[in-house]
Formats: sequence, structure tokens, C-alpha cells
Amino acid sequence: MEKAGLYFHIPFCKNKCPYCDFYSVKYCESAARDYCILLCDEIKKYSGEFDTVYFGGGTPSIIPSELIKMLLDKSKSQFDIAEDSEITVECNPREDLKSAFEVYRSCGVNRLSIGMQSAVDKERFALGRAAGKAEVEATVTAAKNAGFNNISLDLMLGTPYQTIESLDKTFDFIDKMNVQHISAYMLSIEEGTRFFEIKEKLALPQEDEVSEMYLKTISILRELGFEQYEISNFAKPGFESRHNNKYWQLDEYLGIGKTAHSFWGGRRFYYDENMWIVDDGEGGDLNEKIMLGLRLTKGVEKSIITKPFEHLINAGLLTDKGDRVALTPSGMLVSNSVINELI
Repeated sequence: MEKAGLYFHIPFCKNKCPYCDFYSVKYCESAARDYCILLCDEIKKYSGEFDTVYFGGGTPSIIPSELIKMLLDKSKSQFDIAEDSEITVECNPREDLKSAFEVYRSCGVNRLSIGMQSAVDKERFALGRAAGKAEVEATVTAAKNAGFNNISLDLMLGTPYQTIESLDKTFDFIDKMNVQHISAYMLSIEEGTRFFEIKEKLALPQEDEVSEMYLKTISILRELGFEQYEISNFAKPGFESRHNNKYWQLDEYLGIGKTAHSFWGGRRFYYDENMWIVDDGEGGDLNEKIMLGLRLTKGVEKSIITKPFEHLINAGLLTDKGDRVALTPSGMLVSNSVINELI
């Protein structure tokens, strides 16, 4: 039986990024300590076997590193955490993470996800990021010096001021950094964000140009040694995110913290912003298997699809892989529409 994934939501940020619609609050050290103590109490309510742990946010790296250690130590005492677990902390680049990285390593963290977004300072600053390219490079270097050899960088596509040409600077930077994983997301303007309020004033690339950026990303990252394994994720051999794969493969995962979601015991539930648990019904049916499985480049078994799909193959949106079908790169650009035809 597959072991589950464990997720902690750390909702603290220095400032709210103008594009972000995830739950977060302004960082306060005393509030962060109280929150992590609350999570430790919450851990006591569960038991299970896990082989991935993921600290997401928010900005997990903004809280004192000993709080990450406290949560991980408490998890190891309460749960069966496999010795070869993948343990990830999301980090925002800044100059003073060297000591934090050493603490992370000492307590078992072995993977970092660093918020790069772009290696072009003008594009990063337009996204509300305070650190520039130099700080991103320094953060990656500090991580390597601390012993991390599984590092992911976030890349955003379709952001203000970004062009097909400026992307080359970011790809050159990725190549120089010699990291193992890239998560590449297209900017989505969500209601309730600052970008939504000023969307008419944003210097955004046109939709066709963003599509070209995505297809170029697939091509260039392949040349740099990254294989695409999911719509937004690329890895060098052996470095796929084991934790994120659990979401798409319908493996079980337990999320602890405000707005953290779970698929646990065949049911979906989540914590609301007051840490009340909200039941979200049963999970894992065929429609979910198709919807989530088609995000992966390996696709899904034809046998579970009950609706016609030959026209999608003929249109170049699906590719036939024998007993499976998968989205093509063009299909990934309109994945929601394709999936809606199949479920």
C-alpha cells in the first residue's frame, strides 16, 4: 500500500503578493509560534504512515527554522515517517537563509522549492517581489552549500513586462543554477487580489504570446535536461516531486493548517481559516481519476474513459499511447476544456 503525503500550511508572509489568492497573513513571530504550537496539538489527532512531508504557504521560510524543526520532530514522534521520505520546504529568496538551511538539513529536510518567478528584476519587482536575481542566486548557492541537491525553482509565465525574448534570460539563469526541478505556472488573475483590481492597467502579454511562452518553456527545458511530467512541472531524471505526484495519482494525503486540504480515508476535507474542519465529501471517483490523471504526461488508461475521445486525438489535443491517452502540449494549453469533454 502506498504511504501518504503530509502537508503543513504555513500562512505567514512579509507582504501579500499582488497576484496571490492563497490564504496568508502578515508575519508576526509570536503569532507564528502560537500557530505552530496549535499545529503540534492538531498532529495528535491523527496517525498514519507517510513518505513525503511538504511545508507550503504562505512563506514557510519566513518563520524561525526551529519551528519547522519542531513540527517535523512532532510529526516523527506521532507518525511513521519513512527514513527515505522526501521533505520539502518552500522558500522565498533572501540573504539570511544560510543558518535556516543548516537547521533544515539537520532535522531531515532534503528538498527546497524556491520562489524565483523570473530572473529579470523588472518582472520580479512587478510581481511584488522584494528580492532580485542576485538574491535568488545567493539563495540557491546557500542551499547547495548547506548540502541540498534537490532544489526546485518556480517560474511564472505571462507576467507583467514579460516577453518571449526576456524568457531567454530566465532560461539562461536556470541553466546556470543547475537545479533539479522547475515548476512553471501561467499567471492567473484571481478575484480578490490586487492584480484583479488593477488588471486593466497591467502590462500583460497577449494570450497568444503566453501560449507561445508555455510551448517554448516545454522545449527549452527539455534541451536543458528537464522532462515534463505534469502540466506545470519539469524534472531532471529521478527528481519528480514525490509529494505533488500524490495529488495527481489520487494517493492519500493529510493537510494540517488553515485552508489545508486532505484526501484521507476516502474522503476530502479541509481546515477553514478558523481551523474548523469542513467535510468536502467523498473523493477518488472515475471523474477525479481522469481530471487529475490527465495533468500527468503519462496520461490515463483508455478503459476508464466512457466518452468519445478520438476527435480530440484528431485535433492534436490528445496523444494515443497504446492503452493510455495523454494531453499533447497544445492540449495542455486548453486542458480544462479537454477534461470537461471527457468527464
